[in-house]
Formats: sequence, structure tokens, C-alpha cells
Amino acid sequence: MTSADREALVTFVAGLPAQDLLFVPRDISHPKVIDAWMRAVDKGAVVSLIARRGDTMVGCTTIFTDTMSWSRHVGELRVLVSPSGRGKGLGRALIQECFVQALELGLKKLIAQMTTDQVGAIAVFEDLGFKAEALLHHHVADRNGAMHDLVVLSHDVDAVAARQDVYGVSDALGG
Repeated sequence: MTSADREALVTFVAGLPAQDLLFVPRDISHPKVIDAWMRAVDKGAVVSLIARRGDTMVGCTTIFTDTMSWSRHVGELRVLVSPSGRGKGLGRALIQECFVQALELGLKKLIAQMTTDQVGAIAVFEDLGFKAEALLHHHVADRNGAMHDLVVLSHDVDAVAARQDVYGVSDALGG
């Protein structure tokens, strides 16, 4: 993703159900948040991928890291898939591509946060080896003020690298 993808991102976000926006800690439907995201992408402060069907964005990811924190080895993975892109393995493919990015970034751990009612997304993450690490009660308030519990899932990036080595995938990726 680059700042040239801004308008496609705005259109993509506008088509997401409100519940999906709870996957990310900020309201990405707000223009100032989108602008900050684009600046961070252009500076290399975050790594984002997009998936398109023709000219239409149908999914995106971001790995957010904080190089100044004690947890600079941890990346927070944020994944969004349009309703039309669901049930086709797109989310799974985007998450798997993020493992490659995490390895390239030297990360040791990926985390994903979502509300507990996002059962389908939780199942995909767990199927890819993420484990529940924390449950935060009433941690998220949606636009209507309704409270939601937040689950934090994590995955050991080194375990992915080890599996890739066993199957020779890292050689094919240039690792």
C-alpha cells in the first residue's frame, strides 16, 4: 500500500460493516486517521498490504510496530476483508503473507486483537496457530456506546520460520 491507494482505501472502509471497524484501535473511517495511516505507510513506519479484485480493494493488512518500546519485537497485525471477499480464503492468505513480512521485519511475535463476537475471524487466526493470550472485559466501546470484550491472540513468528525451513519455503523466499 502507498498513499496513492488512499481513495481506494476510503471506499473500502466505507463498505465495511461497523462491527469490522472494531478490529482496529482507531476509527479508520475518519479522514484524519486515514491521512495519518498514509503518512506512516509512506515513511515506512507501518507495513500495509492490499488485495484487489480488478480495481476494487477487497482486503488490507497492517503490521504495526513501535520501535521505541520494550516490545519492539512484537507486531500488531490488523486484517480487514470486505464482505464480498469473505469465505474464499483471502483473510487467511493475507495473514500468511504477513508472516513473511514479520520475518523480514525481524519480529518475534505477532498479536491480533478483536472483539469476542468476531467468531469467524477468531477461528481463522486460531486455525493458523494463533493462541488466545488475554481477554479484556468491556475494553471496546463501539460507536453506539455498547461495550465489547476484547481478545488478544498471539503467534510465535520463529515457529513459522522453523516450519518454513523444514519445508524449504524460506529458501524459495530468499531466506
